[in-house]
Amino acid sequence: MTVLVIAEHDHATVKPATLNTVTAGIACQSGDVHVLVAGANAAEAAAAAAKIAGVAKVIAADSPSLAENLAENVAAQVLAIAKNYSHILFPATANGKNVAPRVAAKLDVAQISDVTKVDSPDTFERPIYAGNAIAIVQSSDAIKVVTVRTTGFDPAAATGGSATVENAEGVADSGKSSFVGREVTKSERPELTAAKIIVSGGRALGSAEKFTEVMAPLADKLNAGLGASRAAVDAGYAPNDWQVGQTGKIVAPQLYIACGISGAIQHLAGMKDSKVIVAINKDEEAPIFSVADYGLVADLFTAVPELAKAL
Repeated sequence: MTVLVIAEHDHATVKPATLNTVTAGIACQSGDVHVLVAGANAAEAAAAAAKIAGVAKVIAADSPSLAENLAENVAAQVLAIAKNYSHILFPATANGKNVAPRVAAKLDVAQISDVTKVDSPDTFERPIYAGNAIAIVQSSDAIKVVTVRTTGFDPAAATGGSATVENAEGVADSGKSSFVGREVTKSERPELTAAKIIVSGGRALGSAEKFTEVMAPLADKLNAGLGASRAAVDAGYAPNDWQVGQTGKIVAPQLYIACGISGAIQHLAGMKDSKVIVAINKDEEAPIFSVADYGLVADLFTAVPELAKAL
């Protein structure tokens, strides 16, 4: 049996989360890795998926019903070919988490969520208790439905592959939901889950104006993504899509700079896999220093502007 990876894409390009999920699929050691590109006029995305190293076949399902990634329709598309696979892998993104449970329920199997390591084709590791413990989960289901925490796997090479592209009939609209509209926040900064450098601020910044005034120059100098702790988001200092943590975005950049963040377990769960962690906090007892590679005990209102100036 083979592994099916559900691609995350914008109909023209394949999103980075797909590359990490392909790596997890290869680790399942169950045979070839196929990728499903379900969309509308998504030939470019299918062609991009065919170039991913390690992918043997791309299944391109094209239908107007798949244009907006409605979960019911994408799930129906997956179910149409599910019986051909031993593993069905989704990135643990908002889209993946929306579709995977529907597929698992229809197949009457237990979903295995947020996998960070594949021990064998039927045994997986996943974090629990905000990452303070790792559960080893073994599944005897004939078809294993898995969501993959992308920070746990290196991305597969986006080029170098030569997979065949097979066209599949797109499913009809389920009629259970409809697309109303989308509000997209545009930013010249990198998207958090894809950023190589992230600069994050906490509640210590005191206001939305100070957050922008202090953090933005440093992020701009480093061409970094701008993040925030849950406390800063709840206080209205930063928008929801900047939140890093267990209830926000899980990130693992090359460099993570935490400014005025104490290091609550909820936040650490979202960034502790970062390659290098730098913490700036005037409280030398702050928990963030326990995971930091480099720590600076200083007032962020002085240290951060000086750091930005030095760069």
